[in-house]
Amino acid sequence: MNTSAIRRFREKLKSDQPAYGLWVTLESPSITEMAAALGLDWVVIDAEHGSLDWQQIVQHIRAAVRSCTVIMVRLAEMNVGLVKRALDIGADGIAVPFIETADQLRQLLAYAQYPPAGVRAVGGDRATVWGQCLAEHVQEANEHVLVLPNIETVKARQNIDAILSVAGVDTFFLGPADYSASAGYPGQWQGPGVAEQLLEINSRIRAKGKYCGIIAIDNEDLIQRREQGFRIIALGVDTGVLARGLKSGLASVGLHPKFSPSLTATSDPPP
Repeated sequence: MNTSAIRRFREKLKSDQPAYGLWVTLESPSITEMAAALGLDWVVIDAEHGSLDWQQIVQHIRAAVRSCTVIMVRLAEMNVGLVKRALDIGADGIAVPFIETADQLRQLLAYAQYPPAGVRAVGGDRATVWGQCLAEHVQEANEHVLVLPNIETVKARQNIDAILSVAGVDTFFLGPADYSASAGYPGQWQGPGVAEQLLEINSRIRAKGKYCGIIAIDNEDLIQRREQGFRIIALGVDTGVLARGLKSGLASVGLHPKFSPSLTATSDPPP
């Protein structure tokens, strides 16, 4: 656990400064290494979607060792075994999808904390320096571990006040696409009325002295999200950042290809 990076991350939030990060889905740990080398505040390794396995996840975590960048793992579901494994291999925290009630959040917090506060088992992996710093790690872990519930359904919005009443969790992350799907607009990043509802959730989170995150879809959106009061802001998803760069480069030479679901080119390749 990188306690100095976690403290830096939380101090930035407490001073109402945005903490910028990257959502990682690709296999190469060089992506996380570049993010850490640039001094990004945080990286989330996405183990909910895509093909990342645990060997690849731990390589991403190692890529940020002794940096000032916080590393979290987004799990596929709220599961005590997944939480334990992500934290045991050295993640600074966990992000969990589809948290919709206060009871779910209390259970998640228990999974992430050692007794007597929670039910996390003590292991001998990277988190405890392979058992060599057992007592030191257990003593500091409950205070510092990051829990990032993903608020991404209409039901979660309906229960947001109860969710925010759970002590010990002050960071949340919105999922516009899943929220839109739950509101009846699948396939849209922000369906009709969704943008306003997300801003309302962010305002309610901020009113409780807590912090809300979101993924920016481009540089203009990044600035707008900062002005809207979001404080845990992803510059993008690694694949999206790469795609934007490729499209921008092609546009500079007069080419404007588009992606298709079949993954076949929709225009002539560059000369």
